[in-house]
Amino acid sequence: MVAVAAVLAVGSVTVQAQTLKAIQIYTQDELLTLIKHNKHLQRVKADDCQLLQDIEARATILKVPAYQFLYGDMLAYAVCVDKNVERGMHFMRLSADQGLPEGLEQLGRYYHIGHFVQKDLAQAITFLREAASMGNIPSRIRLVEIFLKGNGSPHDYEDAYRWLHHSIIADKKTHKKAAKLLAQLAKLMPAKVVKRAKRPVRS
Repeated sequence: MVAVAAVLAVGSVTVQAQTLKAIQIYTQDELLTLIKHNKHLQRVKADDCQLLQDIEARATILKVPAYQFLYGDMLAYAVCVDKNVERGMHFMRLSADQGLPEGLEQLGRYYHIGHFVQKDLAQAITFLREAASMGNIPSRIRLVEIFLKGNGSPHDYEDAYRWLHHSIIADKKTHKKAAKLLAQLAKLMPAKVVKRAKRPVRS
């Protein structure tokens, strides 16, 4: 009976070992794609939090912007770690300070709607402008929406128009929304400024 039990125990360990799948740490490009499509937290959950230590190390020790953003979101939304919004925002800001467009956009959005922080349009515009100048389309759209509601400076309209006008947008719904926003913003700008903003951007 002891021998049979031992065989069963060994068999159980073997089955468990076979069912465990080694999870590889995300590459920089893979993580950025997940963040862009807002699937980064979903992926961490799907991987059963097995990469928590690797993610934390890359955020806190290696200071990789994409991982600072990921770890910040995990802390803010209690994914695989205890909820700590203050620390989460700290890491989001670190990613933004290193120029991660997604980090800049998220902080700009939070200040715009007053999520986790007090609503502050000046701060929102600062973060969104930086992200928009780096090609972040959600920032470009939100920035124009803010301007259309009478916020910000008319001196910023030309840049906002230029960025959104020259954006390549595959999604038809988003493309249509951008066209509508541009038409509305153009009404607030002198014709010659709109014409100048439409000129091809030199690389």
